[in-house]
Amino acid sequence: MTTVDIPARPAVRPAVTALVLAVLLASLDQTIVSTALPRIAEDLGGFRDIAWVTASYLLASTAATPLWGKLGDMLGRKRLYLVATTAFLVASALCGLAQDLPQLVAARALQGLAGGGMIVLTFALVGDIVAPAERGRYQGRFGSVYGVASIAGPLLGGLFTDELSWRWAFLINVPVGLVAVAIAARYLPAAARRPAARIDYLGAGLLAAAATALILITSFGERWGWASPGVLGLAAAAVGLIALVIPVERRAAAPVLPLSMLTSRTVVIASVVGFVANVAMFSVLVYLPTYLQVVDGVSATLSGVHMLPLVIGLVVSQSLAGRWIANPARVRVVLVAGMVLNVAGLVLLSTLAPGTSQVVLVLYFLVTGVGIGMVPMVALTAAQNAVPAADIGAASAVVTFARSIGAAFGVAVFGTLLGDDVAGNIGGAFLWITPLVVLGTLLAFLLPKRS
Repeated sequence: MTTVDIPARPAVRPAVTALVLAVLLASLDQTIVSTALPRIAEDLGGFRDIAWVTASYLLASTAATPLWGKLGDMLGRKRLYLVATTAFLVASALCGLAQDLPQLVAARALQGLAGGGMIVLTFALVGDIVAPAERGRYQGRFGSVYGVASIAGPLLGGLFTDELSWRWAFLINVPVGLVAVAIAARYLPAAARRPAARIDYLGAGLLAAAATALILITSFGERWGWASPGVLGLAAAAVGLIALVIPVERRAAAPVLPLSMLTSRTVVIASVVGFVANVAMFSVLVYLPTYLQVVDGVSATLSGVHMLPLVIGLVVSQSLAGRWIANPARVRVVLVAGMVLNVAGLVLLSTLAPGTSQVVLVLYFLVTGVGIGMVPMVALTAAQNAVPAADIGAASAVVTFARSIGAAFGVAVFGTLLGDDVAGNIGGAFLWITPLVVLGTLLAFLLPKRS
């Protein structure tokens, strides 16, 4: 079993600061290029294939998540975290220097590969440096980063594109990331290696291939046609690959996805709830600014300002939820409450229409933000607390993987439901995903009372 030297209390804050910076960079790069894509396509001449700039990042980051988590358990999370962060900075520089679209897509794939490692290793490292009773409070900070990045990313991308160059959307990572690496190298605890074991390449490959199929479906399903032979073939491949994982992992000496994760009620429920919550979260964060710009006619910058009540609710509820679950008996209560507020927020947003007053929008956005903020890190903390210390990385990877698929699924399905008529379809789109969130709420009730 991995042994971890827990740092003294004064070292926790700088260590967490380095991790927050890393998560900020990785999550920003999922959204910062959205407003820069037209200019990138113009400069690099790739309008037809420009979607791969986003898809390659999401594909690589999701597919590699399980392997990063397991390798962190086996080889020590600090050294892998430093490798992932350094690779992310190199990839960011390559993105900023790309001279054509294939170069940019390849660099984005490397960036996503490293970014996925940064995120899952960060969540697992919190399990190393923070006692179980305090994990929720610290994990809440990382959840807040996601919400802020979802709003700030497109704004920063537009600002860099208009005032400097789209290349700075990538190059800005380098100085900030170097600070994070320096702090992490100094303050993160070093963990001893576990006994050498053969790396489960077959299991990792099957999971990566299944994730690739799922992400391709969610990223290009609408463009190719949801009932097209290509999408149906990818869906069949994903099901077949997932079915192969169980016998392969049962035989593996050090499985990348320990089957004990699938027999842990807490880990399974936390993963499903994380998936559902991210469907709602990313549907809201990605498409509400579009609604504000198209229907209310505000600028991209002002749409970010209008979203501030949602971000404030998210940040505050993340912080409070982290404190509340210091008592393990409250985990289920907080998770259920967060899911109920998610349902309430979606129902309120389903009533949006042209002419909805600003006061009403503020109220709706605030309720939605509070609900969104209470769920993701509470689910992750519950999963971490339910497994031995040696499996924290694998548990974190399972929940993070489910959340990544949920984010991609939510954006794709909601975009399809929205279609070309944003004003007319947005209410119905929110209603369509509400039953899924209700199902997640019912599952949250099944979480063990003390998680």
